[in-house]
Amino acid sequence: MEEINYITDAERENCQRVADAFAELYEMADVVVADAGKYGFVKLQYYMQPQGFEVISTYTDSEELFEDLWQDWFEEQMISQVLGTPFEELDYDEIFARLSAEKQDEIMAQKQYFREKANAV
Repeated sequence: MEEINYITDAERENCQRVADAFAELYEMADVVVADAGKYGFVKLQYYMQPQGFEVISTYTDSEELFEDLWQDWFEEQMISQVLGTPFEELDYDEIFARLSAEKQDEIMAQKQYFREKANAV
């Protein structure tokens, strides 16, 4: 019986670099990315005892993993901007629009920073 791999060796390397680039996210949010061998990479979110993680996503494409982790990082940044204020109920795009142009540029520059750090996508 032939063993099926769902991710190429090149994509495994790229995904690992993406996962490593976003290491700071794992400290900020309830998120972890792990190598799942021939199945690709898994992103585990929202750990609840005793059942474990509530959301499990699998990736075999480094660009998809990058964009998903970027979105998680971006959302964490938006939440941190309004935590404890009346703006907590706004959606992420509305929060971003209320930030100064300087702060918006700073946040968006992080996407390029992560892309360069990943050196994979």
